Amino acid sequence: MRFGLDIAQQRLEWDELASRARLADDAGFDGVWGFDHFVPMYGEGPGPCFEGWTTLAALAAITTHVRLGLLVTGVTYRTPSLLATEAVTIDHVSHGRVELAVGASWYAEEHRAFGWEFPPTRERIERLDEAIQVMKLLMTRDDATFDGRHYALDHATYRPRPVQQPHIPVWIGASGERRMLPLVARHADAWHCFGPPELLRHKSELLDRLCEEQGRDPASILRAGSLSISEPWDDVRRTVEGFRAAGIAYLVVGWPGEGRERVADFVEHVLPEQT
Repeated sequence: MRFGLDIAQQRLEWDELASRARLADDAGFDGVWGFDHFVPMYGEGPGPCFEGWTTLAALAAITTHVRLGLLVTGVTYRTPSLLATEAVTIDHVSHGRVELAVGASWYAEEHRAFGWEFPPTRERIERLDEAIQVMKLLMTRDDATFDGRHYALDHATYRPRPVQQPHIPVWIGASGERRMLPLVARHADAWHCFGPPELLRHKSELLDRLCEEQGRDPASILRAGSLSISEPWDDVRRTVEGFRAAGIAYLVVGWPGEGRERVADFVEHVLPEQT
């Protein structure tokens, strides 16, 4: 099992955010994860909320080992061409440690407040499908052309190529079984879903069948979930084992309400047993 740490990128000043990333880097976590929002998700009133991809660029410069990603990048906030160039830049700054995790977006009120278009669900999923194709083209070939319903490329070439070949790993955050999991089967290198082990087992088995229909090896897609570490340690261990039995190989550890000491206890008492 691999573990990432969600550094809870909201209501924090930069020095604390950087300190959490360094903690994960030193402690042996596989990854550091932020989110792609522009206002805090929890708590009352306004507060700091740094933009996600520029934050990853800064974290790339002050860490050494951890991989870096946003869980997940909303397809509506940037054009796929811009997102691809940002991700490739950070791939070079980090010497090949970035993950390109994307999703269909959901927070309608945030879109309204900042002036972003918020299309219906079906269109957002269509956009996500096209966006992944556009980004892979820009990361893998010169003179790329794409004529989609929502996005286009006209003989576009972007250099440098990513450090990670053939392209930066594409994660897709998805739970919908009718539209989103088939998209995962077509395009994803990794799939993330929130929920307990029994739910992810069901969805993972469905994803296996969808991969086979696409002619893909189901084992080629990493399966990932999220883990709370606020429960007693024996309960945390049982939950990890439940995820492992369900075929989940990566868990994003949520930053606990108990704070840094709880993370340190996890690193001392649980992490060495599970990796």
